[in-house]
Amino acid sequence: MMDPSKLLIERVQTGVRMEKRILKVLKGFAEYHDMSLGDLLEGIVLHAFDGKTPFSPTSLARIQELKKFYGLDLDSSASHHLTEIKRRSSKKTASEKKK
Repeated sequence: MMDPSKLLIERVQTGVRMEKRILKVLKGFAEYHDMSLGDLLEGIVLHAFDGKTPFSPTSLARIQELKKFYGLDLDSSASHHLTEIKRRSSKKTASEKKK
């Protein structure tokens, strides 16, 4: 096992898009554990890469509470089936501004 005090890494800023309610649950869970969203995501991914679950039964219960609070009704069966809503541009054309 590695000595955690010697794990030097380089972090980069990313512009990942994700479903709004999933992000709210993740942010709420990170806040509950007084950690950054990035640290939470890194931990989840490192566990997943090892084929391990990143969450204890207590954490899963907290996540269920957050999902209910934020109205997140998706589960793993929704993976690869999500389609983003096409939004109209918020910029108005010159003719729309005259109305």
